[in-house]
Amino acid sequence: MFGVPFVVLVGAMFVGFSLPVLWWSVAASTPREDVQSRLRVDNDLRKLVLSKNASERVLAPGIERLAQWARAISPIGMVDRLARKITLAGTGDRWPLERVLGTKLILGSGLALIGALRWFADPGDGRTLFMGVLLAVGAFITPDLLIGIRAKRRQEDIALTLPDILDQTTISVEAGLGFDSAIGHVVQQVDSPLSDELARVLQDMQLGMTRTDAFDSLSQRTDVQELRQFVVALQQADKLGVPVANVLRSQSKELRTIRRQRAEENAQTVPVKMILPLVVLILPALVLIILAPAAFEIMDTFL
Repeated sequence: MFGVPFVVLVGAMFVGFSLPVLWWSVAASTPREDVQSRLRVDNDLRKLVLSKNASERVLAPGIERLAQWARAISPIGMVDRLARKITLAGTGDRWPLERVLGTKLILGSGLALIGALRWFADPGDGRTLFMGVLLAVGAFITPDLLIGIRAKRRQEDIALTLPDILDQTTISVEAGLGFDSAIGHVVQQVDSPLSDELARVLQDMQLGMTRTDAFDSLSQRTDVQELRQFVVALQQADKLGVPVANVLRSQSKELRTIRRQRAEENAQTVPVKMILPLVVLILPALVLIILAPAAFEIMDTFL
C-alpha cells in the first residue's frame, strides 16, 4: 500500500471521504410535508421508518453522534459562535448546527488519517506528522470560516437593500395598504435576504406572535445596526400611536444618508488599498522597463 505515490493516496482518500458528505448535503433538502401528514399518526412503525429517505434513516443518526464528539473536542464558546454564524448566514434550513459539526469532524479526521498513514510509511519524517496535524486542524475550522464569510456578505446585503425596501414599503402604505400587507407586497416583489427575513416575520405573526416579538426575533437573527434602529423606531411608534408612514419615511431618508456616507468612506480608502498592488506589481515593471536599456548600455561600455 505504501508503494502508491503519496499524491494518489491523498487524492483517493480525500475523494472517498468527500463523496458521502457531498451526497448527504445534496440529499438533505427533503420536500415539505403538509400539515395533515405531520399531524397524522401512523401506528405501523416499519412503514413510518421506511417512509424516510436514506439520509434520515442512515446518515442523520451517525451525524448526530459525530456532532456530539465534535462538541466535546471543540474549544469553549466555539459551538455557540458557530451557531450564531449559521443564524446570520441564513443556512439553518440546509446546514443546521449538528450537520456542520459532523462535517467538521469528518473532514478533520479524514485528513488526520491521511497524515497518520503517511507518517507510518516513514516514521522518521517529523514534517509529515506536523503537516498532517496542521491540515487536520485547518479542515476542522474551514467550515467556520466559510460560514462566517457567508454571514458577513449576507449582513452587508441586508444593510444595502434596507433603504430600498423601506422606500417601497412607504409607497405601499401611503397608497392605502396596511403595514403588514405592504410588507407582504414588498416581499413578493423583491428577492433578497432581507425580504426572506421579512417573510419570516409575517409568518411568525400569522402563527400568533405579536408584531413587537416578531421584529425582536428579526433583530436577533441579524447583525445590522440600521435594521435594529428601524425595529426600535417601529416599536416606539406602535406604543406612542405615531403613523407608520411617517416612521417609514424618516427611517428610509436617514438610512439613505447613512448608505451614502458609507459609500463615500469606502471611496476614500481606495487610494490606500491601491498602494500595495502599485508597489509590488506595477512599480517593479516600470523600473525594469526604464532602467533595463541603460543597464545594458553600461554593461556594453565597460565590459
